Formats: sequence, C-alpha cells, structure tokens
Amino acid sequence: MNIPSNLKYTNDHEWIRVEGEFAYVGITDFAQKELGDIVFVEVETVDETLEAEETFGTIEAVKTVSDLLLPVSATIVEFNEVLEEVPETINTDPYGDGWIVRVKIQDSSDLENLLDADAYKALIEG
Repeated sequence: MNIPSNLKYTNDHEWIRVEGEFAYVGITDFAQKELGDIVFVEVETVDETLEAEETFGTIEAVKTVSDLLLPVSATIVEFNEVLEEVPETINTDPYGDGWIVRVKIQDSSDLENLLDADAYKALIEG
C-alpha cells in the first residue's frame, strides 16, 4: 500500500499536497482499491469556496458512488480535466496524474487537523 510521507490525509481517505498557496487533492491508494474500477468523476464546484469536510464532487466506480470531501477550507480553482476522458487514471496513479482538484487554501491551520502518513497507515490497518 502506497502512503507517501509528504502528504496529509483525512479519515475519509482523501489526500492533500500543499505547493505554496495552492494544493492538490485526490483520493488515496487505499480508497481507489476499495472503490474498484473508477468510471466517472464529477466536480461542479470550480470557483466555489467550501469549508473543510464539505462535498466538492463525486466519484463513481463500477459498484458505487462516493462523495469527495474537501480536507481543508479552500476555493476550488481547477478540476483535473484528464479525468473526464480517463477517470481510471485515479486507479493507476492516485497520487500523481490522478489528482482530482487544485485548490487555494483559505486557512493553513486546517492542515493541523489532518493525519500524517503514519497516522493514516494506523487508521487503515485498524
């Protein structure tokens, strides 16, 4: 199971990678394995500012649809358009080309509420 140490994680299996005032958000390797083959990703919140843990989109796999929850309060600035044509990129590269949205963080102190790699590993190993 791939759990990069340079990311922060949520209890709901999203990750966030901060790069300056912006950050990338996606779902974890564990989440994509649990979902199975991803067939569709919908994000209709571009240009909206949402609170931490609000739904910013949905992800559809062959057997289920799940809400995507924002790890921090942020403005959604970009949706990864690769996912419109090739949503299974999330299955093959969840931490790289399979990112879902780029956001502008509203309050960086929100990051303190997230899990580091070791805490996330403990969560999924139960």
